[in-house]
Amino acid sequence: MIITAKAADGTEARAVDEGGGPAVLVLHPGLDDGTSWKAVAARLAPHHRVVRLHRRRYRLDLDQRAPCTVAQEVEHVLAMAEAIGGGPVLLAGHSSGAVIALEAMVAAPSAFAGAVLYEPPAVIGPPLGGPGGEVHRRARAAIAAGRPGRAMRIFVRDTVGLPGWAALLVGWFVAVTPRMRALAPRQIEDNVAMDALGVRLDAYAGIRAPVVLLGGDRSPAHLGERLDALERTLPHPRRVLLPGQGHSAHAKAPDRVAAVIASLAAEVYGAS
Repeated sequence: MIITAKAADGTEARAVDEGGGPAVLVLHPGLDDGTSWKAVAARLAPHHRVVRLHRRRYRLDLDQRAPCTVAQEVEHVLAMAEAIGGGPVLLAGHSSGAVIALEAMVAAPSAFAGAVLYEPPAVIGPPLGGPGGEVHRRARAAIAAGRPGRAMRIFVRDTVGLPGWAALLVGWFVAVTPRMRALAPRQIEDNVAMDALGVRLDAYAGIRAPVVLLGGDRSPAHLGERLDALERTLPHPRRVLLPGQGHSAHAKAPDRVAAVIASLAAEVYGAS
């Protein structure tokens, strides 16, 4: 079923709500609407209430002629956490969704019982968009020229760190898929928003709730470096590495991702 909640600015937060039991609020990665986490949700739903937020930035029904900010995304997370009710909620954030989770925990610590953060691209030094935002500039130029596939090729090659052949495949897929073409500008602006946050490690050092830092041993090295920085920063971190997986374990190994989330849920909720 669909659950909605009013955010502080009057816009409507929206999520898929399934299952029953201790709540897990999922914040999906870029170029998505939460669908990519459906397999993980299906494995959790028999014993957990799984709420997959459709992140504000990726809502095609919302006017985004003015850029969506991280703060606005956090407003939707907080509204949904309040709508779920029943006390602090466990977060599961993936990629940029994991950065939104971190920011939500900073904004409202008492609203969250803990979090599983799957490879957040948190800024820990140089910007994601390269010196002077040069990667963002080229990607935005491609969007302006009506070439979202090229924009995504630039993004996944020069920011994500995929090899050239893989970036070509991603670009082609985006170019020929209408839904992906529509979401591509949001992905580029998502990356810009991550850089706009800057280095937030000092703020994250105040997060007291338990956090699992999830990664794959086949992911680009810089994502592991960002997890290293968070592990050094957070007061109560633990690290889980998924052998043989990269940045898409939620799709390729949903049982394993669900097990990590269920383990933390059992700890913070006292549930089996």
